[in-house]
Amino acid sequence: MSAKVKGNLVIIGGAEDKEGVCLILRRFLALAGGGEAVVAVITTATEQAEEVGAEYSRLFYRLGAAEVRHLDVPDRETARSTALADTLRRSTGVFLTGGDQLRLTSILGGTPLAGALHAAAGRGAVIAGTSAGASAMSATMIVEGQDGSAPRRSIINMAPGLGFLKEVVVDQHFAERGRIGRLLAAIAENPYILGLGLDEDTAVVCDADGLLTVVGSGACTVVDGLTIRESNVSESSAGDPLVLTHVTLHVLPAGYTFNLSRREPGAVRPEETR
Repeated sequence: MSAKVKGNLVIIGGAEDKEGVCLILRRFLALAGGGEAVVAVITTATEQAEEVGAEYSRLFYRLGAAEVRHLDVPDRETARSTALADTLRRSTGVFLTGGDQLRLTSILGGTPLAGALHAAAGRGAVIAGTSAGASAMSATMIVEGQDGSAPRRSIINMAPGLGFLKEVVVDQHFAERGRIGRLLAAIAENPYILGLGLDEDTAVVCDADGLLTVVGSGACTVVDGLTIRESNVSESSAGDPLVLTHVTLHVLPAGYTFNLSRREPGAVRPEETR
């Protein structure tokens, strides 16, 4: 297992197809065991837990899952439930819905349910997250920021995430909400961290060796600040435009890969473009 990745992950940029071919959700289900998949849907990030849980439960049953359990975890007391932790121990796939990533991490962080989630990843269960669930995958996550802005100091707030990805920060609804500026701002603060910007209905499937494969109708934008030669992030004031030169940027549509350890894109996988 790569030092940068814990388990097998499906990280989704939000608004994934739920009515057509459902390519991303089918891929998650296939990795989780297909017709034998036991899926836990965790709706902690959203305040519409009952509605969202029911929607994904219907979807996964329609796509062929053997069993789907909705884990409604609205507070930290519930996250201490041994029964919910036992449910994760039986699951082959876990799906973190959208909503508010800070709500997700502040409720789950340090609880038995969070421990069971990491244990599930360690034994091979597939962990998926969409929108807020995607942002929370990393050790450090973007909590909020200004959409449609040029990169400026202090346009983002960051906090600890769930820690399935190290040295990576994930942003979602990327092209649709014009979030390149805030991802560049995140990378300016720590150029060693890779930035992943995921468009809607787009995901990266990340294996335990740290190889990402893009799936879906949009693209994954990878921002690598390791090559930055000039930056004013430490000298600038809040709201000032950032100077960033020689930033490396990759735009990868379906089928292309990216190796997190080598920080390199790879050739297209034809089977992943369908």
